[in-house]
Amino acid sequence: MNHKVLIVDDDQSIRVMLERTLTSENYDVVVGISGEDAISHFEKESPDLVLLDVGLPGIDGIETLKRIRKLDSDTPVIMITAQGSVKVAVEAMKAGARNYIGKPFDQDELRLLIAEALETVRLRHEVQVLRSTQRDKSILTHVVAESESFLRILKLAQRIAGSETTTALIEGESGTGKEIIAQAIHYHGARADGPFIDINCGAMPRDLVEGELFGYEKGAFTGAATSRPGKFEAADGGTLFLDEVGELTLDNQIKLLRVLEERTFYRLGSNKIIHVDLRVVAATNRNLQEAITEGKFREDLYYRLNVASLRIPPLRDRVEDILPLARHFIQQFSAGLGKPVMHLTDSAADIMEQHEWKGNVRELRNVIERIVLLEDGEEIKPEHIEFIAPFSRSVLPTASAGGDRIRIPAEGIVLDKVEQQLIEQALDMTGGNQVRAAKLLGLTRGTLRYRLDKYGITLDAKK
Repeated sequence: MNHKVLIVDDDQSIRVMLERTLTSENYDVVVGISGEDAISHFEKESPDLVLLDVGLPGIDGIETLKRIRKLDSDTPVIMITAQGSVKVAVEAMKAGARNYIGKPFDQDELRLLIAEALETVRLRHEVQVLRSTQRDKSILTHVVAESESFLRILKLAQRIAGSETTTALIEGESGTGKEIIAQAIHYHGARADGPFIDINCGAMPRDLVEGELFGYEKGAFTGAATSRPGKFEAADGGTLFLDEVGELTLDNQIKLLRVLEERTFYRLGSNKIIHVDLRVVAATNRNLQEAITEGKFREDLYYRLNVASLRIPPLRDRVEDILPLARHFIQQFSAGLGKPVMHLTDSAADIMEQHEWKGNVRELRNVIERIVLLEDGEEIKPEHIEFIAPFSRSVLPTASAGGDRIRIPAEGIVLDKVEQQLIEQALDMTGGNQVRAAKLLGLTRGTLRYRLDKYGITLDAKK
């Protein structure tokens, strides 16, 4: 959905120019010529942003702004003034303007101001959605677990949630559910009304970590066209989840340690100190004690993060959870695909319980998704799960010379990668014809389309 911008200016040439500029940028535009128009349109249209001239006939721009603020305290308003007066600008900011720009103005500068303001709107909306959905889910009561080891983790998470500031470190293999536990700590605690902000430390280029965490001012570095708050600011009043914290470089670990100790920092390019009130929850799939011994992780940071520790056991060590999770995922994906719920036969259940599940809950979830999507019977049988083999896979298997049997190379394969490559090969062989490609793969066209979306395969990319 496009953002809606309300333009209010009594100068027709300015109105036309702004309307053309914003329409070309795919904004939905509403225009007015007076303060009275502004109030009326604001109430009826609920715009995402207002461009408001100071020198309006009737109710002037400053008074109009004050009335808008009584109706809505959040919608950003950018004031437009011909006076170029510092006094007018200060008055507008005190009255609640997001920013101001003087006439004649640079259109590129105006575009940046609008983009920055609407980015704030988007982030605020995401936080509101997160609060209204995640909290209502009552995460702890919806976690599927029967093993004593995982039930102990849930009880410990509840106790940690009772403290507003206790820092927690969640350790465990990839796919065990570390983020779910972090969310449980947040949404079952006193900070549940605040934001839950997560960041994957392993996915950030090392030279961008500081800007992502602490934010930056316009012009702080090449490409910093606007000021931007960091994750610490965004999480103020709530929880910051640092996923894969063990992947941070030593330099960035020092910067993180300092903020954890003082709860203060500076944006890049600024000398203004920022204070935050938040809880930090960190997670890692690495053995941080070994990383400390190897000189790859700071011991002081480890102890600062490890105030409350939770170690999630892998799925293979809590066999009691495998079948309940499998049945939960069967119901979930059946509902999503509009299919009858399949029954898990005893023999198939035995295979699942004996499988190593190196990818943990994530692997189990993917396996069930595959079965529910591709199979149409009432039961899940052993032949439906023959494909679950040793995980850690990375290359496409080759068919044997004697028939259709697939041989897994000694180094293993990544099953999703195999499927993606087979789909790409089928599209190559059929010149991008989806019907013929689906037939080659033994799939329906609808199933093939689902897989194309899942793996991000586009026909343009195949040309």
